[in-house]
Amino acid sequence: MRVLGAIATREYASMFRLPIGWVVLALYLLLTGVVFAAGSLRPGEPASLRGLFTLSDWLLLFIAPAISMRLLSDEWRQGSIEPLMTAPISDWQIVTGKYAGAAMFLLTLLAPTLVYVGALEWLSAPDYGPIAAGYLGLILTGMVYLALGIVCSALTSSQVVAFLTTIFALLILRIGTTLGAAAIGAPWDAWLYPLSIDMRMQDFTRGIISTAHIVVLLAACAWLVTIAVSIVESRRWR
Repeated sequence: MRVLGAIATREYASMFRLPIGWVVLALYLLLTGVVFAAGSLRPGEPASLRGLFTLSDWLLLFIAPAISMRLLSDEWRQGSIEPLMTAPISDWQIVTGKYAGAAMFLLTLLAPTLVYVGALEWLSAPDYGPIAAGYLGLILTGMVYLALGIVCSALTSSQVVAFLTTIFALLILRIGTTLGAAAIGAPWDAWLYPLSIDMRMQDFTRGIISTAHIVVLLAACAWLVTIAVSIVESRRWR
């Protein structure tokens, strides 16, 4: 655990040593701030962050790839993966530590938006149930996107390729499961809807916390991280 924590801390700190980390953080807060001011602060509007969560769900399609694109691809490009592989640590610790560092940055990204909750409390009486559910949904969804991103990052030494591949895969996942299920109809939609992250996120934004949603999203994270570990192991022996 100490080794994993060291890798995660190193990866988390590196996000702030590069412009990409600050740019992602600034753009996200700018866009969410505009949406919050335009939607949740208007007289007569419900005291909720549903619009913010909906926007954030879509922004994560681009933010998560920007965070994850360099996790392993940069190591391949610079050759700095070699000292890690020859150190007395496992591939599991390398991949999981980097993934944990990216997840920590995701939490840091969301943390400043708690100011919006304070603003709602000051101006009205918000229902904290849907707000908590929405944040939980964003965290779990972002973790799945980061897990897919680290898989793509493990496949290439190019950050740009990893970024574009992750976005493409996420768009295919959303379009294929949500819009695809609606287009083909019964009975095939019964196979696609359970795979839809978008449908699960919609439940979270409505304040529905389902154990099934949590288990499926966490299982997806574990499965994708396992794939990333397998890719790193296969490249070790090339």
